[in-house]
Amino acid sequence: MGAAQAVGRGLVEAGLAACVNLLPGMVSIYAWQGTVETADEIVFLAKTRAALAEAAMAAIRVAHPYEVPALVVLPIASAARAYGDWICGETEAG
Repeated sequence: MGAAQAVGRGLVEAGLAACVNLLPGMVSIYAWQGTVETADEIVFLAKTRAALAEAAMAAIRVAHPYEVPALVVLPIASAARAYGDWICGETEAG
């Protein structure tokens, strides 16, 4: 979890995310190179603005140990205005 914490802190310090949540204890079962693999993983959620999503993913990709990390952007249908304002205020303009 130390590496994930370091990456998360780096995103927040660089203004690429306002907040990062780390959820340990996830078990993934996935197909990889012709076999079925099982791995203990950490869910890494970064709260950022759409304009910074690519830069945030690039920063994660550099540090991630997987050849093909699961990096996805989920659109937000709605959020509390104050929360959205906070995210915008804590992240760089991009």
